Amino acid sequence: MSAAGAFLELARPHHWVKNAFVLTGLLFGHVAGDPARVAAALAAAAAFCLMSSAVYALNDVLDRESDRTHPDKAIRPVARGAIGPAAALAFSALLALAGFGVGAWAHPRVAAILATYAAINVAYSVGLKRVPVVDVAVIAAGFLLRILAGTAGIGIEPSRWLLACALLLTLFLGFAKRRAELVRLADGADRHRTVLGEYSLQFLDAAVLFCAGGLLAAYAMYTIDPGTARLHGSSLLPTLPFVALGTFRTLYRLHFRGGGGDPTLELVRDPWTLLAAVGWVAAVGWLLA
Repeated sequence: MSAAGAFLELARPHHWVKNAFVLTGLLFGHVAGDPARVAAALAAAAAFCLMSSAVYALNDVLDRESDRTHPDKAIRPVARGAIGPAAALAFSALLALAGFGVGAWAHPRVAAILATYAAINVAYSVGLKRVPVVDVAVIAAGFLLRILAGTAGIGIEPSRWLLACALLLTLFLGFAKRRAELVRLADGADRHRTVLGEYSLQFLDAAVLFCAGGLLAAYAMYTIDPGTARLHGSSLLPTLPFVALGTFRTLYRLHFRGGGGDPTLELVRDPWTLLAAVGWVAAVGWLLA
């Protein structure tokens, strides 16, 4: 692989799909017809792509020794020696500066949110990732910051329901990922990720089910809330089956198909999860239109 290809791999562009959370404000805020806000939201999403890649590069440098003993992470560019630590850190700094620049162009509030995102991720990398529950909460906070960048950051009032559902969704996926790692890595789990030694399957199963139930309850209440119908001109109840399908399909694959490790890859590997995601987007788009 060429040097350029290795740096592109280091940026993990396939994870940029997570930054679609930044664009939810355009959809639910009914401002997709405002060119200025559309441009600001797209710039905020691009800024998060750059900043998240900067974080990935930093993590790969800090975790390079443990990654070399991991069955999947050993092929990462820094772990396998395709990119040196100094070059990876310089690349991370360049991406972070570019992210701040694009975010500041979108709006100063977006740059401030990016600074908060960068700070909590640095704290995660140097210590918080070893604290049970807090490690998953930090990841969930990153997604809430994405939504805030695409709403409050560009002058759109963020929906409390939207924030609650996003928090429960990311906690659900975060605890599911920890469970998948604990099962796959078995007795050597804590050597690959220290915090896994502090978790048990019983606790993670309870956390996953609690968050899944909370997600479905919160989203169901959101769809039938009279305020939702007034804001959007239509009930969003027809979208609930897609959320339920995606949630229960994730639970099924977590327990019976070795899923849950990477939510992004789950969309590619399982056609039913992909159907749930595409169906939800299509149904929301149709109802709001």
